[in-house]
Amino acid sequence: MKTITRAKYLDRIIELNGTPDIKIITGIRRSGKSKLMQAYIEYLKSHFENINIIFIDFMDLAYEEIKEYHALHAYVEEHYQEGKTNYLFVDEVQMCPKFELAINSLYSKEKYDIYVTGSNAFLLSADLATLFTGRYIEIHVFPFSFQEYCQYYNDVNDKDKLFDDYAIKGGLAGSYAYRIEKDRTNYIKEVYETIVTRDLVQKYALPDTLVLQRLSEFLMDNISNLTSPNKVSQLLTANETPTNHVTVGKYIKHLCNAFVFYDIKRYDIRGKKYLESSEKFYLCDSGIRYAILGSRNMDYGRVYENIVCIELLRRGYDVYVGKLYQKEIDFVAQRGSEKIYIQVSDNISGQETFERECSPLLQIRDAYPKMIIARTRHPQYSYEGVEIHDIADWLLQE
Repeated sequence: MKTITRAKYLDRIIELNGTPDIKIITGIRRSGKSKLMQAYIEYLKSHFENINIIFIDFMDLAYEEIKEYHALHAYVEEHYQEGKTNYLFVDEVQMCPKFELAINSLYSKEKYDIYVTGSNAFLLSADLATLFTGRYIEIHVFPFSFQEYCQYYNDVNDKDKLFDDYAIKGGLAGSYAYRIEKDRTNYIKEVYETIVTRDLVQKYALPDTLVLQRLSEFLMDNISNLTSPNKVSQLLTANETPTNHVTVGKYIKHLCNAFVFYDIKRYDIRGKKYLESSEKFYLCDSGIRYAILGSRNMDYGRVYENIVCIELLRRGYDVYVGKLYQKEIDFVAQRGSEKIYIQVSDNISGQETFERECSPLLQIRDAYPKMIIARTRHPQYSYEGVEIHDIADWLLQE
């Protein structure tokens, strides 16, 4: 299968080389965590000589006998080499019960540079502080960006065709190996169903998988809509999937912890405060929505909004839904001292649609950049200080 260098993530790990922290690579299943680890190992081998790499892949039967934390600890210690920089890589670490006891003990010895990956549902961001008593840094891996998709399909020169395909296929690169559409979507379905019907059910001992499935599909179908557990539970119950707001709230949290969805909270721009009443949920990858729901209620405006949200998160922004008086700004994106107000749309060629998207932005009185990202197929231009970007061009900018 074809692979590409995911330079952004590789550069990030290289930045952390030699720091005392445990480096933990997280992300949804099949997002490329193991490939990233392998790329970093190749980098180390080609750039450094006096090193010792201890690599353990618990998916490989060769390591079956050390799937016990005492055995894991002993194996690593046996392979330590004095006088060299010792790197420890453990892939699919969750397959060793109580792995954290071994990793924490090895960390405390201060003689290993440690890197760990694990299945998304068993190595959650929410659990890391509890699992690892030492310092750790999380490197979060998303599915392919549009920029990476274009790099993968570098033999295609039609940017518009590439973007239209990306909006449907998404960024789970393992699916690109399949030439037949049904096989490709089946691959994505299997990844998704493994997370929802196996990983989460197993981790949290969930009694009702039907509610979890229906909830996930509801959130996919309602991307960009403000949502609350109370509202969702009422709708599911009305559609013959009885549940309550407590269960829905808990299951939503599980789906977000496993990186299937990202919750985006509301921010009152005028009052400069966060609002807790409801929030929006965006799917980790647009390809999953198409694979599970097909073209049902295919609203490209919502799909593009989802793509922009994930791209902002990928670029390191904190993202919020903006509220100004009774109007809504799709995204307020902040990164350090930088702030951007963003509206996302499918087609703004009609005057009425264009004015509707511009209106909330023009009411914001501060000097931070304001932009509309849409499928314009035109070079960037400005309108009364608002930047208008074609979505494909914007995705390729950084």
